[in-house]
Amino acid sequence: MSNFPNPLVPNPWWKGAVLYQIYPRSFLDTNNDGVGDLPGITQKLDYIASIGVDGVWISPFFRSPMKDFGYDVADYCDVDPLFGTLDDFKDLLTKAHDLGLKIIVDLVWSHTSLEHPWFQESRQSQDNPKADWYVWANPSDDGSPPNNWLSRFGGVAWEWEVRREQYYLHNFLAEQPDLNLHNPEVQDALLDVGRFWLDLGVDGCRFDVATYFMHDPLLRNNPIHPQPPKRNNPYFWQSHVYDILRPENLQFLQRIRQELFDCYQGTMGIAEILCEPELETMAIYTHGNQRMHTAYSFIFFGSELSPQLIRNAVETAFGETRDSWPSWAFSNHDSVRAVSRLAGENGDTNAAKLLLVLISALPGNAFIYQGEELGLPQAHVPFERLVDPEAKAMYPYHQGRDGARTPIPWHSQAPHAGFSTVEPWLPVDERHLPLAVDCAEVDNGSPLALVRAWLAFRKKHSALIHGDFRFVKATEGLLWFERFNQVEGLVCLFNLSPRTQQVNLNTQEMLFASNAHLQGESLELGSYGCAILTLS
Repeated sequence: MSNFPNPLVPNPWWKGAVLYQIYPRSFLDTNNDGVGDLPGITQKLDYIASIGVDGVWISPFFRSPMKDFGYDVADYCDVDPLFGTLDDFKDLLTKAHDLGLKIIVDLVWSHTSLEHPWFQESRQSQDNPKADWYVWANPSDDGSPPNNWLSRFGGVAWEWEVRREQYYLHNFLAEQPDLNLHNPEVQDALLDVGRFWLDLGVDGCRFDVATYFMHDPLLRNNPIHPQPPKRNNPYFWQSHVYDILRPENLQFLQRIRQELFDCYQGTMGIAEILCEPELETMAIYTHGNQRMHTAYSFIFFGSELSPQLIRNAVETAFGETRDSWPSWAFSNHDSVRAVSRLAGENGDTNAAKLLLVLISALPGNAFIYQGEELGLPQAHVPFERLVDPEAKAMYPYHQGRDGARTPIPWHSQAPHAGFSTVEPWLPVDERHLPLAVDCAEVDNGSPLALVRAWLAFRKKHSALIHGDFRFVKATEGLLWFERFNQVEGLVCLFNLSPRTQQVNLNTQEMLFASNAHLQGESLELGSYGCAILTLS
C-alpha cells in the first residue's frame, strides 16, 4: 500500500503543485537599467496565472553585491535597489494572492556575502561576538589551508583573513563565506529571517544548497572519488563526505520545520539537493513529516534525459515506503535548457511540449523555469558578454549558466524583445524572437497554448496530482507509466526520441495528446509525441 493522499480528502496546496520559477534579473525591466525587477514580475503576474501554475518561486532579490548575482546575500531582510524596494515586494505578494498564486522566496542559508554585517564583524578578530558565526580554521603547520576541501567554483575552499590570521571556508566563491550552522546563535538568526518573510505572508521558502548547511567540525580530508563523474573541475575528484551532507543537517531541517512551517499554517519548505547520492538524499530530506515538505535535485539537468533515468529517479526519490515527496525540474537558472539537451541546440516545438507535459505528469511537484512555456532553447552568449564567474573560470570547456539566464522575449519586434528599452545585462538570442510571448499568444500550436490546455486538463484529473504511480516500460526512447487513485486510472506515454513509435495497448479513449494519434488499439507517437489515455 502506498502513502499517497486520498483524493476524497482535502490535500495541502503544495502537494502536487506546479510552480513557475522566475529569475528576476531576466524577467522584465521596468526602470530601464537593463536588469529585471520586482515591478516587472508584478506587471506580468496575470500572464503567469494564465499558464495555470499554482505558484511562483522567485530567485534571490535581497541586498547583494551581486558577485554571484544575488546568491551572495548582504541583507536577508531587504530588497536590493537593483530589484526595487520592500514595498514593491509587498505589492507583488498582494497581487499574486489576489490571482490565487502562491509565492516562494529563495533563502540562501549556507553562506552570505563578504559584505554581510555578520561577516564584517566576524572577520575582525577571534574573540568578537560573532567570531564563531562563520567557519574559521587555523592554517596547517606549513601555512597552507587546513585540509583538502575544494570550492565548487574552482580552487581551494579556503581564503586567508589577515585580521584573524585564519582561513575561512567558502564552498562557492571566495566572496561567499560559509556560515557556521553548528552555532545555535546562527540558527536562531536564520530562523528569524524565515519568520520575517513568513510574517509578510509568503507561502513558502526554497532553501538553496541545503546539503551544504553543515560541515565536519574535525575538518577531516575528503577521500578521493573512486570514479569522478567530471574531469574538467577538480571538485568532482573528491567524495564530499566531510564538507557537505553531514548528518547534523537533518537536525537543523527538523528545527526549520518545527519552528517555521509548523507554526505558519499552509506554508511549505523546499530543499535544493546538490550532492551525491542526490536521489536517496531527496527521499531522506523529505521523509515523514518532520523535515522538508519536498526537495529537488539536479538529476535531470545533465546531458541525457532518458526514460530509464526518469523511471529510476522517480522510484528512488519516493523510497520503498513512498512517504517522501520529491519535486522535479528539467531546467533552471543553473542548467542548460532541457529542450536543447533533448532535441539539439536549436530545440524543437514538439520536444518543448513533451517536456511541459512530462514534468507535471510525474508524481510529485513540478517546476517550470521561465521560458520553458515558450520552448526557448539554450541561448548563445558570446565570450565577451559572459558574466557568470563559473563560465569565465572554465570557458570553453564549460560555458556556464548565462545561456539559461538571458532575457525573456516579450515582443518579437521590439528592441531587446521588449525586455528593456536599453541594452540588457545579457543579450537576447535572435533565435528567441519568433518564440516571443506576443507570437506564442496568437499561435494555437505554440508550447504556451499547449501548457495552458494541459494544466487546465491536469486540474480536472486528481490522479495526475495526487495519484499513485506504476511504471510499465522505460526503453528505446519510450516512457510508459500509469497514474491512478480511487477515482480514475490514466495511461501516460512519452516518446523522448525524434523517431515515430507505435504502441499497442488496450484502451478506448485518448484524453490528451501532443503529436500522437490513436487508431483502434494502436497508438502512434510522432517525434517527441505524448498521450494521456484512460486506463482499462
